[in-house]
Amino acid sequence: MTDASRTIAGVILLTIVTIQFGGYFMTKIVRGQVPMTGFQKSFARAGHAHAGVLVILSLVGLLYVDQTGFTGFWLWVARLAIPVAAILMSGGFFASSAGKDRTEPNQFLWVLWLGAAALAVGVLTLGIGLITA
Repeated sequence: MTDASRTIAGVILLTIVTIQFGGYFMTKIVRGQVPMTGFQKSFARAGHAHAGVLVILSLVGLLYVDQTGFTGFWLWVARLAIPVAAILMSGGFFASSAGKDRTEPNQFLWVLWLGAAALAVGVLTLGIGLITA
């Protein structure tokens, strides 16, 4: 593993503490200690789940990225697009459901879709890089 990939993996591992805190917050939500609508609870669950799954996918991707033969711009896309997607997608779920008594997404739903685009770019880049290496 290159130094850059190892450093990024270390940073990603440190973010797991924030996901743990999110899990604690989720326990408060499901116990009714945080007032939320059904829509907000669903988006909180989705944001938390996406964060966890995409952080794991980011770490797995970093194990493969240095095997692609990419250099420069495409190497960095392959390294960073999936972790960026983890931030944007989970953040999009949380931000778009923020507000008292919200029952539908607000104007920040675009953050979720930007994260989905980053995820698509990341997995396509990494997959193509591995196939063509």
